[in-house]
Order: sequence, then C-alpha cells, then structure tokens
Amino acid sequence: MTPMPPSVPLAQSAPDPAAEPWRRRLIRSLLYGRDVDRAAKSKARVALAIAVFALIYAIVAGRLVMFAMTSDGHAARRGGAQDAVATARPDILDRNGQILATDVKAASLFAEPRRIIDVDEAVELLTATLPDLDQKELRERLSSKRGFAWLKREITAKQQQEIHRLGIPGIGFLRENKRTYPNGAEVSHLIGHVNIDNQGIAGIERWLDKNGLADLHMAGFAVDRQQRPVELAVDLRVQHALRDELLAAKEKYKAKAAAGTVMDVRTGEIVAMVSVPDYDPNNPREANDPTRINRLTTGVYEMGSTFKALTIAMALDSGKVSLNSSFDARMPLRYGRFTIHDYHAQRRVLTVPEIFTYSSNIGTARMALALGVEHHKWFLQKLGQLDRLRTELPESAEPLVPKRWGELNTVTIAFGHGLSVAPLQAMMGIGALMNGGILIPPTFLKRSEEEARQLGVRVIKPETSVKMRYLMRLNAEKGTAAKADVKGYYVGGKTGTSEKVIGGRYSKTKLLNSFTAVLPADEPRFVVLIMLDEPQPLPETHGYATSGWNAAPTAGKVIARIAPLLGLEPRFDLPAAEQQILGVGGGPARAAGGAPSRSVAGRATADAGPIPQ
Repeated sequence: MTPMPPSVPLAQSAPDPAAEPWRRRLIRSLLYGRDVDRAAKSKARVALAIAVFALIYAIVAGRLVMFAMTSDGHAARRGGAQDAVATARPDILDRNGQILATDVKAASLFAEPRRIIDVDEAVELLTATLPDLDQKELRERLSSKRGFAWLKREITAKQQQEIHRLGIPGIGFLRENKRTYPNGAEVSHLIGHVNIDNQGIAGIERWLDKNGLADLHMAGFAVDRQQRPVELAVDLRVQHALRDELLAAKEKYKAKAAAGTVMDVRTGEIVAMVSVPDYDPNNPREANDPTRINRLTTGVYEMGSTFKALTIAMALDSGKVSLNSSFDARMPLRYGRFTIHDYHAQRRVLTVPEIFTYSSNIGTARMALALGVEHHKWFLQKLGQLDRLRTELPESAEPLVPKRWGELNTVTIAFGHGLSVAPLQAMMGIGALMNGGILIPPTFLKRSEEEARQLGVRVIKPETSVKMRYLMRLNAEKGTAAKADVKGYYVGGKTGTSEKVIGGRYSKTKLLNSFTAVLPADEPRFVVLIMLDEPQPLPETHGYATSGWNAAPTAGKVIARIAPLLGLEPRFDLPAAEQQILGVGGGPARAAGGAPSRSVAGRATADAGPIPQ
C-alpha cells in the first residue's frame, strides 16, 4: 500500500462569539468597539494608565499651588473671628519721612487640640518654657475639640526655638504682622495704638481703620507692603523738643500734668502735640490709666484769660469798639450776688490795650456786655467754640456750654470761666485771630496753603487780625507775657490762669494755667499752646503759681528750641509793636486802619509793666 502523505493542518476557525461570556463581550464592545485587534487593545490600556497618572499628578500639583498661595498652611485651620491673624498696616511717617509706626513680622504660638496626644505633658513643657502662660486656661484650650486655638501671640525668636525643640505634636507657629513704634511714647497721643490683631483702637491708627483700611482687610487687598505710607504733619524734631520741655516744666513746677501743641496758622497743620503723662504704644495697657489721657482733645477746660483774646477780637470786629476805646475798671463789677475782681487791679479807666496787657476781667466783661448776649454767642459759635471739634483723632469731647445763657454767663465767659472747651479748639480760634481772620480746621495730615484756603472760613476782618497781633506783641513787650519773649523771634502771647472747680466750687489753690504764643507776631507762622495742670508756687516765682510765672517761661524755652527747626530766622532790633505792626511813628504800615494815637499806645506800653499772671 502506498503510504499516505502527512496531513496538512487545517486553518483554525474563529472563536465562537457565543462561547464568550456576555459580560466580557459588553466591556470589550464598550472599550474597543467591534472587530478590534490586540494591538489596539494594548495602546488603549497604556493611554488609560497615562490618563490616570496624569490626573493624580494634576491633583497633587493643584494642592501644591494652593499651599503656595496661602501665607501659611495652618491658617486654614483657624476657626472664628477671635482667631484672626494680625493683618498688615501702612507705615506712618512724620512730615520729613521719619518712621513713626511700622509693621514687623513676629511668630505666634498656636495649637491644634485634636492632634495633642498627652495634654498634661504639653502643659508642663509649655509652661516651663513660657512661665507667663496660665496653666488652667492652657489646659482648657488643649483639651478642647477645636481645630485651632491661640496659645500666645507674638513670642520671641528664642522662645520659638525652645518650643520647636520640644517636638510636641499639634503645636505650631504662625508669622503675623506686629505693629511697632520706634519712638516709644514720643508721639503716643497722636499716633494712638493697635490691639493684638493689629487693628487700630486709638489716634491716627483708629482713623486709618475708619477710613477704609478695615474694609481693605476684609476684602483681602491690604497685603504686606502694598499700601502707601501715611504722611503726617507732625515734625518729630519739634515733637521731641516740646515733650522734653514739658516734662522738665512738669517736674520743676510739681504739676499734675502738662500739655502743649504747635500749629501752623496758615495751613492748620498740627506740627507737634504732647500731653504728659503719656504712654508707650508698644505697651498699650498703659493707655488705660486715666491720668494719661490726651488733655488737648479729650479733655475740656475753662481756658481762663486766653479767652479774653476772643472777647476783645469780637468787640474790635464789631466796629463799636476801637483800640482807643476805654472801659471803667475803677471798682469791682457786681452782678447779682457775684462780684468780678481784677487780679492786677488798676482802679481806673482802662483803654483796650491796657485791658489786654493788665488782663482785666472787669474791662473784658464790660466789653462783652456792651455787645450783648446774643452777639457773644454768635461770635463764639462762628469761631467754632460751641461745637465739638472734629479732627482725624477720634478722641474728642463736646464743649460744656451753659444750658441757659444769660448776661452773667456772658460776663464770666468773656474772661474764660463758665465755658469749657478742648484746648485744641481754643487754639483753632486764636489761630484765626492771628492769620488774617480765616478759621481753618486743624489737621494732623499734611496740607498745603491752597488746600487750607479752600477749607477756611472768614470769621473776622483782616484789620481786626492786625490789631490782635499788635495786642499780643504788646503783651510780650510790657504785659503778662513778658517772660515768654525770645529775642529775635518777635513773640506775642496771652496768659491764662483759671481756677479749677473742686466739689462744685472754684478752688483758690488748684489752677489750670495756659499760655498761647504767636511767632512772629508781625507775620504769624505758628501758634504755640502750653498748659500746666495744678503747678505749685516756688521761691523763684515769689510764691505765685499763675501762668506768667510758669506756663509763659516754659513757652519761651520751647520757642527758643523749635523756632530754628521750623525754619524761622532770628531778626534783631525790630521796633516796638505799634511801629512794626500798626505802622505808627514811621514803622512798617500793616494795618488797614484803626491804629491808636501815639499817646494811647504809649500809655499802654509805659503803664503795663512786666506783671506775670
């Protein structure tokens, strides 16, 4: 038999789709469609793996970006407004660019109580490093179920290192903005201070928050160093000199307090403002002491004889009284059961210049009565003495105005009793009498003369202002302001001594003394106010404690130090006030009319004599 050839294998037939489970057929159909080979399947699987890994990396990268955009990863764990992180604030500068307030970074200690493993151990370690922590309060915070809790704000770098070395789980640090004041108490009442969350609560700091800074913080726009510095009108050099002299006067005259301010009469800028005792804004707890208030804005006082300048300006501006007018001061003025006396009684008829230089209560009261109660009220209202003074500082007080204003009120208010105002308020009125008759609201921010003119309101005639400058200078030459005269700066001024009300009655021994100066008196640039609260008599003051013996000489020392800093050049051998200001006797003619005759002016200067009051 012939052998048969080897059999040739038959081609394998395609698998029977019916034999494949239906679930696999469904998945294969959804993933690859029909009739797809193995190569296509492999590529699809690789693409799927790439997509999965790409998604994972995208999630990780997104989280990293979120952490990078957040100032601190732990910040998201803060819960509630009480856990706010201190926000950034703009720098505050003086008029010459010196830093008065700025932010620095400081670490603060916090805990995540849910992550604390051993509360007792954590309390023991932390209190050993930070002894000022209250153990009971610390234990309560660490035992809570909160996600975030402050333990101590603003710790030192050394404390941060020591706590870090302890390695306590659930304890961390946040870097915050801490407000710092490089000059300490130097400008405390003007700048104010902030709380632990860097929010302004007094002074210019509070004004910043009220004028949009708080809203910027809430919106997230007030970020570090993205804010323009705030430039103030204060000159740190003048501020230092004023504070130094006030502290010396407070100690020398054993006064309870002292205060002073310097204002540019052309712009209304407050160049310096000091009230001592003051406080260090780096330690704001001191501000709670009631003896450390800002007496220039938050206190209201009877300003004494400095108010006579307003009364005499009112009379001169009315046109019914001139520098040649005279008033009877021979006898005390009796009004009802009250009797008005003069401290330096001349017991004769006095001219207007003599009333000012002798600081006659009787003459000033008669002058006010000649114009009437309503005119008196209207004039003081016009000069801003009857309403609350509004400045950038939120701390200000309402003046104490008589509810029923009769003739007796006009009599006493005429010479500075019976109406209590903020000293800065009185200074604003005096400034208007000196600068040509324009009432300019005071400001603690830089302001140009053009801006001031737009805000100013004319309250007296220019010629009235000339006469008042003459009287102020005359008082420094021959009257109660003689001890404030500084050679070369042509100072003018007015003393004020008021008896304080103790137990509802005026005290003869507790005085509030003030002195208002203008320099130079012929072309005013600045007014200076000095206040001493309850100064004591000294042997060198011959047992007197009135303003001419303490506030006036203090003003003289202040002026001697600050005048060069303010850019005022000394001028020597200037003629007397009647020649230099009024133009009588061939001197510079500065008055628009109404100059007294040589005999009247001469009599005032010759008779007044240096009588400090």
